[in-house]
Amino acid sequence: MENNAELIAQCEAKAKQWLSPSFDEKTRQEVQDLLDNPDKTNLIEAFYRNLEFGTGGLRGIMGAGTNRMNMYIVGMATQGFANYLKKCYKDRKEISAVVCHDCRNNSRLFAETVANIFSANGIKAYIFDDLRPTPECSYAIRYLKAQAGVNLTASHNPREYNGYKAYWEDGAQVIAPHDKGIIDEVNKVTIDDVKFTPNPELIQIIGEDIDEPYLRQIRTISIDPEVIRRQHDLKIVYTPLHGAGRVMIPRSLAYWGFDNVHCVPEQMIKDGNFPTVDRPNPEFAEALTLGLRDAKALDADILMASDPDADRVGMACKNDKGEWVLINGNQTCMIFLWYIIANRKATGKLKPTDFIVKTIVTTELIKKIADKQGVEMRDCYTGFKWIAREILLSEGKQQYIGGGEESYGFLAEDFVRDKDAVSACSLLAEICAYAKDKGKTLYDILMDIYKEYGFSKEFTINVERPGKSGAEEIQNMMTNFRANPPKELGGSRVVLWKDYKTLQATDAEGNTTALNMPETSNVLQWFCDDDTKVSVRPSGTEPKIKFYIEVKGTMNDASQYEQLDREGAAKVEAIKKSLGL
Repeated sequence: MENNAELIAQCEAKAKQWLSPSFDEKTRQEVQDLLDNPDKTNLIEAFYRNLEFGTGGLRGIMGAGTNRMNMYIVGMATQGFANYLKKCYKDRKEISAVVCHDCRNNSRLFAETVANIFSANGIKAYIFDDLRPTPECSYAIRYLKAQAGVNLTASHNPREYNGYKAYWEDGAQVIAPHDKGIIDEVNKVTIDDVKFTPNPELIQIIGEDIDEPYLRQIRTISIDPEVIRRQHDLKIVYTPLHGAGRVMIPRSLAYWGFDNVHCVPEQMIKDGNFPTVDRPNPEFAEALTLGLRDAKALDADILMASDPDADRVGMACKNDKGEWVLINGNQTCMIFLWYIIANRKATGKLKPTDFIVKTIVTTELIKKIADKQGVEMRDCYTGFKWIAREILLSEGKQQYIGGGEESYGFLAEDFVRDKDAVSACSLLAEICAYAKDKGKTLYDILMDIYKEYGFSKEFTINVERPGKSGAEEIQNMMTNFRANPPKELGGSRVVLWKDYKTLQATDAEGNTTALNMPETSNVLQWFCDDDTKVSVRPSGTEPKIKFYIEVKGTMNDASQYEQLDREGAAKVEAIKKSLGL
């Protein structure tokens, strides 16, 4: 109890600082209510630590307090970012930044706060007139030749959350050395350092002047416009899940030539409370309930959904029995890259210098496709900033033609440097048109890929361990896996171990080779003699450790798919046992 009393006293002392005139009346009242409440749980949650500005920016539950997303935490982050920009670009006459936001509660308030603080620091702020997709923020930074950007979004997190993503001048989320540099500056800032009073002359509202060129550019990535002309009436159902895709994705589909798009009416309403879903995440079947209702009623060809900031795309299609099935993130990435490679080849657009990128935890079938088609494939760490880094490294020398990750993010172009559901939905419609043109469905295309390149089943396990003790348990699990790496997984012999913390790969004979990566990362991978692959990494944003399992099989006919899927599920269970999960 003594420790608890000490923690309460610390939190009360921090909370009382938030009763000063530096904070508005609403915030002071909210903090006073926390102090007055005999139950100190919420007070502790709000003040036991400072919400940390990490390499991905900020993300947290909204409310008053040092461990919450509010205009003061956003303000201190922005002041630190502004200080860092002024250091880096001290010789520039004008520094500018783009400010974007999604549909979440307080997103507009936070975005205006960011623009005000940038302008107060002599930095020109381009702020969108309303919500926009995350990829359009990236596009605008490049298009306007800005030095930075901030996007206020918590992506597909639950409704209580909001977040702050920092971008650099290439339109990608910040990586070393800038990520650490910004963090250092943010950590120096106190509330009294924040310049909240705007300079209106340095704030410019943007909107259609960015939308139009962005959509025009996206139109250029269509590989086979003829197939769209023939299948322009493809039946598409789309839902933005109340978010930022609501205007731009239907516009892009129309721009590409699709004229039979049905948008789920209840979910076209901009609403940060996400009233029609439990979690606004297109990875989950529950989020697609209303979309599936409409897809069945209209006998649609495809159902597509974007998350609240329109950077991820989820999809469902009919299987060979006419039942609606979800396409998972690995399958999504694989279908996109297969189509891009196969059809660039068929239309004579594929060049020897073209390359694709996937993350190390994404399905290895993509590597098989690339190898067979003679296309360079690169592996990178989880997170689109690493895919963006590969594009930047080869700019002017090689052409990036697509890349993605297992968590439903894909980028088909290089004029954006973050995952893009606007272009992905448009390209997905083209793939479905291509399939229909051949008398097939998207599901048939997936089966064709499995027949040619082998069957694969991927499964992700999230082991949640909250709190301080949970963090220690996760650390101990990783230490134990390093000290005692598995020799077998579900009955398959491990023949290769990769440790991205030491950047070393070790084979069954004990031979080691160096892993060529830009920095170390707390990730382990094990590869078996039957192509089974298991990756394990602690989450960077949540109190969990993630296991990515991939098992393989041979498929000669689509009729074998369900049997292979069942066998794959049984193999996954056996691997879980081997890992003690």
